[in-house]
This record gives sequence, C-alpha cells and structure tokens, in this order.
Amino acid sequence: MLTSLSWICWFFPTSILAQQLGSGLYGLGVGAVGLDWSSISSYLKSPLASPWAKTFPIFSDGLFTSTGQDYNITAIIDPDFHVDMKAYEQQGPLYLSTFFAISYALSFACLAASVVHVLLFHGRDLWQQTKSAFQEKKMDVHTKLMRRYKQVPEWWFSCILLINIAATIFICEHYKDQLQLPWWAVLLACGLAFFFTLPIGVITATTNQTPGLNVITEYIIGYLYPGYPVANMCFKVYGYISMKQGITFLQDFKLGHYMKIPPRTMFMAQMVGTILSAVVHLSTAWWLMDTIPDLCDRALLPPGSPWTCPSDHVFYDASVIWGLIGPRRIFGDLGYYSAINWFFLAGAAVPLMVWLAHKTFPRQTWIRLVTAPVILGATINMPPATAVNYTSWIIIGFFSGFVAYRYYRGWWSRHNYVLSGALDAGLAFMAVLLHLCLGMQEVDLKWWGSDTDACPLASCPTEEGILVKGCPHYLRGL
Repeated sequence: MLTSLSWICWFFPTSILAQQLGSGLYGLGVGAVGLDWSSISSYLKSPLASPWAKTFPIFSDGLFTSTGQDYNITAIIDPDFHVDMKAYEQQGPLYLSTFFAISYALSFACLAASVVHVLLFHGRDLWQQTKSAFQEKKMDVHTKLMRRYKQVPEWWFSCILLINIAATIFICEHYKDQLQLPWWAVLLACGLAFFFTLPIGVITATTNQTPGLNVITEYIIGYLYPGYPVANMCFKVYGYISMKQGITFLQDFKLGHYMKIPPRTMFMAQMVGTILSAVVHLSTAWWLMDTIPDLCDRALLPPGSPWTCPSDHVFYDASVIWGLIGPRRIFGDLGYYSAINWFFLAGAAVPLMVWLAHKTFPRQTWIRLVTAPVILGATINMPPATAVNYTSWIIIGFFSGFVAYRYYRGWWSRHNYVLSGALDAGLAFMAVLLHLCLGMQEVDLKWWGSDTDACPLASCPTEEGILVKGCPHYLRGL
C-alpha cells in the first residue's frame, strides 16, 4: 500500500475504468503517490539529485493474443531456441498493451531527438572542445591541478578494450549454438556504442537523464538476424549496456577529477570494482535462483511477493518481440504497429523546431533550455516502471529542486545531496537486512501498508466478450 496509494480505487472498488485510471502499479496512476523510497527512485534515480485498448490491459508488460489472453511463448520456440514459424502461424500475431506500444514509439522518437539535439545545440562546442583537447591549448584549473599526478596511459584503455572485444568474439564463436551471435554482430554492437556515447553522454551531463539505446540495438539486430532471441539479448548487452557503463565510468572519473584523486588510483579502483561487482552480482543471482521458490514467476508467486522481477520480464518480452518474432512481423510491413516507425521522423523534427524557435527569438533564453530528448524519453522506462514511480518522483523533485532550492537555499546546499545519498544507501541496506533477517526465515509481515494498491481490476480489458481470469465479463459503469 505504501508503494502506491491509489485512492481512486478505494472509492470505486468494482469499476474497471476507474481502476485503470487510478492504479499506480497497473494503470495510468491518476492521483497515485508512493511513500516508499524504492518506488520513488527505482527507475528515474533520486529526484533530489536531478535538475528540474480495449482488448488488452491499458498498462502491462505482458504479451497477448488477439483475444486478450497471455501469449504462449513456449509454443512457438523450437528446441534450439529458434522461432517455429508453423507454430507461430497457428498461435497468431502477438499484441502489446497500449502503453507498451506507445513506450516503444517514444523510444524511437527519443533516440532520433538525442542525435539531432546534440548536433544542433552542442555540435559547434563539441567540435571546438575536441580540437582543444587534442592540441591541449585550453585547460581549466582542475586539469592544471591534476597534471601534478601521473596520468593513465592511453594504451592501458586501448589494451583493455581490444582484449575484451577479442574475448567476446571468441566466446560468441565458441558457444555459437548457445549465444547465437555471429562475430560481425559483436563488432557492429561496439560501433553503435562508440557512435552514441557522445550524444547520449551530453544529454546525461546536462539533464541527469540517460536516453537508452536498448530499442535501437534490438531493432537493428532484429532485422539483420531475426528468429534468434538469445542473439538479440547479447547484441543489446554489447551495444547498449556497454555504452551505459561507459558513461557511468566517465561520471566516476569526472567526480574523481573534481576531488583531485590521482588518475591511476581511480583507474585501479574502477578495475577492481568492476571485477568485484561482476562476481558479486553473478553469485547473488545464482544464490537467489537457488533459494527463492518460483523466482520471477508471477503466476506461482504468492500475492504481494517482492520477487516479481519487472525489469527481467521486460527484458524477456523484448527478446521475444525483437529477437524471436522479429520487428518486421510486429513493427514492419507484416505487423500491426508499423505506424510507430513515423516516430523516428517526429523525434528528429522536434529538436529542429526548438532550434528554429531559438534562432527566431534569441532573446527568449528559456527556449534553449527545452531538451526534446528528455521530454520524449520521460516515460521510456514504463514498463517496467509504473505510474506511481513517476508521480512520486515529480512531487519529491518539485519540493527539492524548486521549493527548497528557492526558499531554503542554505539547507538545500548543505543537506540535499547528502539526504539523497542517505536514502539510497539506507534503502539498499534495509533491503538486504530484511531479506537476511526475515525473508530467509520465511517471516512475513502483514499490515495495511504492505498490501498492493487495491486496484485488482486495473489489468482487465474492457472489450465486451473478452474473458480474462479474475475480471468481470462485462464493463461496469461508474
């Protein structure tokens, strides 16, 4: 209940429409708010640290048949994890919820807008700074102070990059039957990551929001290599996650740069931390799969279980949409969602219009502050994020970034970022502590704050004649 206070559902316990509008977890989240820091900061990061269908459920990360039933994915996969076209034709086309489809459309627009926005608003500066960096003509005070330390040689980075690319190609070729990814796809993924690191990095540096490459990587390999879901996932990891980790790497180095930490010390900390985190992450994942029954299986987990794995479900759905079935049969000429491709053009046009407005009205300085990629990409985390993650984040961000910053500047300067870090650290610590002390002992705390948002009908379709388990067979009025 504390995760999502969906008060509209309290007043209309039998209305599907009201619960679709009011549910913060399974609907549009109108009026919903969360008091749990995990729901506030889980997808958009800390708000204290950021600048300011009828047949299917309206909001769901599920995959459906034409009758609104869950799509039987296992029925269209052969023993080699390839698509079985005969079984697919018998099963019928795959359908998405309204919000899931719109989320993909906005992802297309956000990606195009990111490239065009950076070229128009930051292209000249980037070119000048790049030339200055290679010629070392211009150095700020931080760079001058850091010159006292031994620098990290460029060949260290180059060796790590080449070794990792070679190891990745070897693994993909050696385990080709399992990973399904050919060597040329690894090089293509690296090229995409290299190309998009700069424009995505500029957006991250100026807005604290990072547009994702996940959809474009899935789109490209889905067209080039359809029918291979594992290959699609691997390509996304190498093309998108590598870029994302690279930007995180730069953020850490920038922080160390301002704190005057020796570059070689930062380099070793990054290396050791990366290896350590990979081992801990993998070990923890295997441990959870061995100790938690029905992990991530929503159909078998008890109500209110925290082990529903929303991000992993979306990752799995994406492998089916883009890898197993392929974008052509969903977003291409053979699919029902081909119109979504126009969002690439729309996304490129939006920053162009903002730039033209800025040039036409140069005295209106606020126009330049309009960042199209952030606006278009605001909801690309939904799903797995839900409406309550956004409404709660906006409320906390408003009080921090506007009210506290404007009227309590001294308190904000001293405590805002410390509070943000404390809440993040406290959340992580308590999550581990509660699982070790209570979860492993099978102690379940039941109270009104641990219930869901009391909107059981929010996932129900509203088309008459569509029968879904747990839903009324007709639309009830308000």
